Amino acid sequence: MIPRYSRPEMVAIWEPQTRFRIWFEIEAHATDKLAELGVVPKEAAATIWAKAKDATFDVARIDEIERVTKHDVIAFLTHLAEIVGPEARFVHQGMTSSDVLDTTLAVQLSRAADILIADVDALLAAIRRRAFEHKLTPTIGRSHGIHAEPVTFGLKLAQAYAEFDRCRARLVAARAEIATCAISGAVGTFANIDPRVEDYVAAQMGLTPEPVSTQVIPRDRHAMFFATLGVVASSVERLATEIRHLQRTEVYEAEEYFSPGQKGSSAMPHKRNPVLTENLTGLARLVRGMVTPALENVALWHERDISHSSVERMIGPDATVTLDFALARLTGVVDKLLIYPQNMRKNLDKLGGLHNSQRVLLALTQAGASREDSYSMVQRNAMRTWEHGEDFLTNLKADKDVTARLSPAELEAMFDEGYHFKHVDTIFRRVFGEA
Repeated sequence: MIPRYSRPEMVAIWEPQTRFRIWFEIEAHATDKLAELGVVPKEAAATIWAKAKDATFDVARIDEIERVTKHDVIAFLTHLAEIVGPEARFVHQGMTSSDVLDTTLAVQLSRAADILIADVDALLAAIRRRAFEHKLTPTIGRSHGIHAEPVTFGLKLAQAYAEFDRCRARLVAARAEIATCAISGAVGTFANIDPRVEDYVAAQMGLTPEPVSTQVIPRDRHAMFFATLGVVASSVERLATEIRHLQRTEVYEAEEYFSPGQKGSSAMPHKRNPVLTENLTGLARLVRGMVTPALENVALWHERDISHSSVERMIGPDATVTLDFALARLTGVVDKLLIYPQNMRKNLDKLGGLHNSQRVLLALTQAGASREDSYSMVQRNAMRTWEHGEDFLTNLKADKDVTARLSPAELEAMFDEGYHFKHVDTIFRRVFGEA
């Protein structure tokens, strides 16, 4: 994490003080249940809460202890004992370090998911607003980067809305899958701790008990979580790439907002570069780069090892912080995106009506020509238009084979632009609902 690509709310989830606070809550809730079950004195459980509930844990002191113990959880428990006093001996009864670490990670990832879901909600609102604004703004659709048939800019944005709506559903599912609690002791058998403690801690921390923890929560859950972040990042990049292409000088149909005083180049004062969407492309690469290590964490030795630990200490904060920043940045780009319908019209008309070729092809087949002959007639006129910059309709009207099947009036009817947009309302209803 670096401040340049970080937002405070997400960063706070991963700060040491937050982590130690979650550790304490897990330990204290577990002790409460153990007291209820008669394993530890109720007075001790109450003292633990009373002395440490509002404490600020000394991160430097914990680090100092860890330099000796070479064990982070033991270092924390030692510091907690310094705060609580003798009653601290009842903390961590029957538990193992992974009970604390894995349950804490589940809490952190769940909280991170909540922020990411809110981020997507904000992005969806921005996309929806701009989609309806340009619902019927004509623009050329492209396949392979080449002019195809007309679409509307609103349809482009409706596609993005539908995609991010799916991203939201995936994040909700990933949150549910990651939000599990393990308080099962060494090798996950509950030999030294009652399963009811796990149930209680899970409820208090907003989690569900892991069915079989084997001392660690199975890492297929984490792999799915980070894979979901990778998919969301790819959707970010897809929309960012579309905007970058539309901002190219030769296209110039849309453009990132260029604020007063902004500079595009240290050498060329005229430049207005798509720096935000280029940045989003790079950030998406980073998030996707953290998916493979998460997948490789699934295969641990026997009941547990810690080969996953170093990976998760890095990708947990980095992937969530980076994606949070990227989603917020993309929302800003969409919200302020400069859109140029006049340039869309200029590009739409650039090839002399060639985007109507399929309509003419279908009309010829309906008029009795074979598909092969129809294709040949349309293509030869299209290639003449393409190569010599001529008007497609004019060329068709001059082709005797074409006019033997279709009258000039019938040909002109094939060039009605509104024909391409007759189902825009249907698509919008599918995406946005009846409203």
